[in-house]
Amino acid sequence: MTSAALEILGLGLGILGWVGVILACGLPMWQVSAFIDVNIVVAQTIWEGLWMSCVVQSTGQMQCKVYDSILALPAEVQAGRGLTVIVALLGLVALMVTVVGAQCTNCIRPGKMKSRIVVAGGAIYVLCGVLVLVPLCWFANIVISDFYDPTVPSSKKREMGAALYIGWAATALLLFGGCLICCCSCSQRDDPSFPVKYSAPRRPTSNGEYDKKNYV
Repeated sequence: MTSAALEILGLGLGILGWVGVILACGLPMWQVSAFIDVNIVVAQTIWEGLWMSCVVQSTGQMQCKVYDSILALPAEVQAGRGLTVIVALLGLVALMVTVVGAQCTNCIRPGKMKSRIVVAGGAIYVLCGVLVLVPLCWFANIVISDFYDPTVPSSKKREMGAALYIGWAATALLLFGGCLICCCSCSQRDDPSFPVKYSAPRRPTSNGEYDKKNYV
């Protein structure tokens, strides 16, 4: 029962991480305007994401525009789009695979195959965490490098947005949930019950009595 509860906990963490990746993918706050030097007081704030950029006025009005050309986007944005979409699809596959092989379901008979299916689901969650970590760290590296680069104008400097932090939290949930599922499945015994042996039925002898060896 303990391994089953931990398995359900790992599945729940994986689902939360998957939802977090989808949320981070859709948010336009991967990088935001940095208020430094002469830009301490500005009339607008710029948000830039994977799919669109938004301008937030000081009055509270916000205008968003979807990027016109995919090929004209920077390499990190194109990679971020592709990897986050792949992770969203793989997360759905991991959910279905883990549910099919979970101990609390009866889709497959208990045994080695059921444990292997659960391990596969946990491994897919771990793979999702690794894949989504690539664009997050790539964006963070570019933002930090440009921020401390003296050749970049102050108006072009950016800071890390909320979507990056949500993505990192989702990555931690995916990695921890996937590892928890794999560990619980690997430690689970294939057949915890004792083997049952059946003896051959007793047959009477030619004189109608049971053979004495049946009683030994």
